[in-house]
Amino acid sequence: MRIDPASHLVVGVRYASSPNCDERPEGVPLSLVVVHNISLPPNEFGGPYIEHLFTNQLDPKAHPYFEEIKDHKVSAHILIRRDGEIVQFVPFNKRAWHAGQSCYKSRENCNDFSIGIELEGADETSYEDVQYSVLATLIDSLRMVYPSLSKNDIVGHSDIAPGRKTDPGLAFKWKKLQDQLA
Repeated sequence: MRIDPASHLVVGVRYASSPNCDERPEGVPLSLVVVHNISLPPNEFGGPYIEHLFTNQLDPKAHPYFEEIKDHKVSAHILIRRDGEIVQFVPFNKRAWHAGQSCYKSRENCNDFSIGIELEGADETSYEDVQYSVLATLIDSLRMVYPSLSKNDIVGHSDIAPGRKTDPGLAFKWKKLQDQLA
């Protein structure tokens, strides 16, 4: 897997541009990877709804839950689907709106210095082996292009927004990911 340092996109993956991003603060290096999970509707996998949410095209009439989230303006840099497919929504040099109110090592606003990676999943549903493999390969590729990223600074959304967020959940095996990183 290769990341183009000029475009800040993963080469060869589908790019669905999200408007839910902006410029990072000047001179702030990337120093954190945040792992999330998402399923739309909750606990259902497949379908176009995650992409629709991240590109502000979610039809609130398509499912009762969507009425609750129809005004959310969120995105992640990357989505890794259950079959391992990667969809990129925001170039890595931009600030994706994935972390919300957050803090890591006494630094507020984690969106400023992090990359957000969504796994198609749910807190208590086992993730697929291919998702761990693709995630590890992606993180290794990111670390080659952005040397300020450390394999010790990979956290869950729950770690930077405790009490507010629970993802990637108890089903996520951190050791399995760490064992696959270079």
